[in-house]
Amino acid sequence: MDHFEPITADYPQAPRLPLLTAAEAREAIRHLFLLEQLDLSPRGAAAGQLASELARRLPAE
Repeated sequence: MDHFEPITADYPQAPRLPLLTAAEAREAIRHLFLLEQLDLSPRGAAAGQLASELARRLPAE
């Protein structure tokens, strides 16, 4: 088996953006569902699918 050197990397110095709050995530999901209704193309259907998947991952209010 080959021997590999450990991976090293520099971390960005810029501050990272905070995670979404649950309220922000729910608002984004609402917008995706609205996009699904307004865009009848496959892109709208994909937005609805993504919204459904994200909604299942959020805790109940």
